[in-house]
Amino acid sequence: MTNDYEIDLFNPFPAPVELEITDSLDLHSFAPRDAKRVVQNYLSEANKKGYKIVRIIHGKGIGVQREIVRQVLSETNFVKSFKPGDEFSGSWGATIVKFDD
Repeated sequence: MTNDYEIDLFNPFPAPVELEITDSLDLHSFAPRDAKRVVQNYLSEANKKGYKIVRIIHGKGIGVQREIVRQVLSETNFVKSFKPGDEFSGSWGATIVKFDD
């Protein structure tokens, strides 16, 4: 039997998935190799939707995802500021981002 398509064992979901853009992004559901691109796209879409403050949940771990997120934030021209979350919004496992007005 032959298939009309090939199965990529490293990417079982080859088609893009559209996500609803809200004021929060949880990176736990994304592969670490995709974090930079996901954050860049999320920031752009959240800014287009008019959000002024968003939260990016990267987890506490050893800080790799946090550093990726903060590097993207520092390179994004419409990001006004960012800081770790407070005790009610993820603590150091999340970053709160303010966009320019």
